[in-house]
Amino acid sequence: MTNPHSMNSNKKLKFTRNTWFLLIGIIFIASTLRSPLTSVGPLISSIKDSLAISNVLAGFLTTIPLLAFALISPFAPKIARRFGMELTLFVSLILLTAGIIIRSLGTTPNLLIGTFLIGLAIAFGNVLLPGLIKLNFPLHIGLITGIYSVSMNLSASIAVGVSVPLAHETQFGWEGALGIWALLTFIALLIWLPQLKNKRLPDSVIMTADKAKSPALWRSPLAWSVTFFMGFQSLIFYTTSAWMPEVLNTQGISPDSAGWMVSLLQFSQLPMTFVVPILAGKVKDQRWIVAGVAILYLLGYGGIMVGGTALVPLWMIMIGIAGGAAFGLSMMFFSLRTRTPHEAADLSGMAQSFGYALAAIGPVLFGLLHDFTSGWSVPMLIIIGATLIVFLSGMKAGKNNFVTPEETK
Repeated sequence: MTNPHSMNSNKKLKFTRNTWFLLIGIIFIASTLRSPLTSVGPLISSIKDSLAISNVLAGFLTTIPLLAFALISPFAPKIARRFGMELTLFVSLILLTAGIIIRSLGTTPNLLIGTFLIGLAIAFGNVLLPGLIKLNFPLHIGLITGIYSVSMNLSASIAVGVSVPLAHETQFGWEGALGIWALLTFIALLIWLPQLKNKRLPDSVIMTADKAKSPALWRSPLAWSVTFFMGFQSLIFYTTSAWMPEVLNTQGISPDSAGWMVSLLQFSQLPMTFVVPILAGKVKDQRWIVAGVAILYLLGYGGIMVGGTALVPLWMIMIGIAGGAAFGLSMMFFSLRTRTPHEAADLSGMAQSFGYALAAIGPVLFGLLHDFTSGWSVPMLIIIGATLIVFLSGMKAGKNNFVTPEETK
């Protein structure tokens, strides 16, 4: 089975000057999609003390962007189809810069409004970049997706590490430590500016995209498999990020060491977010990658459930490798299982809308079960169950097929 989009690229892609500018632009946009979010977690205590807000309201600072992702993701492809991917991404960077600045103004209303705007803006990049990569780099989807994924996750890891030093060891305070990321988005904005005159949407692609209405995706079992894979790997990641330090604390690991263990998990993801998209793009069947992800998840979380501190670094590395592979593979499914760039954006919007809604529910449900049971064994079963769903949906999504049938003339 061949992808019709490959007919648009029957000769090897040449990396011209414009192509390099586009790639650099994609890298910088990717670097803005997580750092404004991950910079918040380490500063929660400072924000709470400064603004005298409750724990519940502080918790919403991580939930609001996920809800914004779920809200806007289905509409991002339609907006991009009307105004073009390049212009839509440019405007989203403006919105992101404004959101970061508003969030750092030092009042509770600005904090919440800015956080919501940040979530809306990032949703456009989340959804549209896979389709943009498919459109402009059809013969290098795995490589460019890997670069995009690493840029996103590397900046996220750096943001976690530098937020507290920026806030406490300089005159910035938490406001400046959050606001400084507007510099990165502004640089990305300038680098992306030349793309506004390089609109690359041929009429045939637009016509195909209009014919491939998104409701067809909602009737596709394969599209739902991709959606569940994306959704439950997101649930695992965000639940782990929110609660793993607390779980490790109760097992006798100090708060500082628990924080380093989560950092180890995050950095363990990086190699796989680069390698897995390249591997997935070179093979027709990705189910063996899915099986590896599930095995590593089960070993890692199983080790945490058994208890003991000696092997915690090993469990964190296993979970990180599995999470990086799952994220990279979910990004690739948007391209591998679709025929056109706009269809890829539609699938990305569907999967990420549902996925981030799940991700927002996961940490809350995990915490509620802990409150009811006064332990971590039952809540951890949520992650084990999510792993099984990742495996089952991934085995369907990993087959060489497309979410919509080939058109007959």
